[in-house]
Amino acid sequence: MPKAYWVARVDIHDSDAYKNYVLGNAKAFEKYGARFLVRAGRSELMEGTARSRNVVVEFPDFDTAVACYNSHEYREALQHRLGGVAEADLVVVEGWDGGTPPLPG
Repeated sequence: MPKAYWVARVDIHDSDAYKNYVLGNAKAFEKYGARFLVRAGRSELMEGTARSRNVVVEFPDFDTAVACYNSHEYREALQHRLGGVAEADLVVVEGWDGGTPPLPG
């Protein structure tokens, strides 16, 4: 079963308040076996639009990644990111297990 990933792009508007989100989401990530692969390192925009922070979080599988987002623990942490603290784009993506990828259509 392929792993899955949260791919997030974030603009932080209140870094002090954002720290509460980071502290809170750690509980959910631990419970669901998440592991950070990218956490706001140096980046350079090559195409499209950018945000100031890029994050990739690995999960054991797609269902676990979705369950983490919908969990009570994460929803509680998320309240610290809303209300103007930060803007984010977040997508859950299933990884590739090395087989032939499905064709569109």
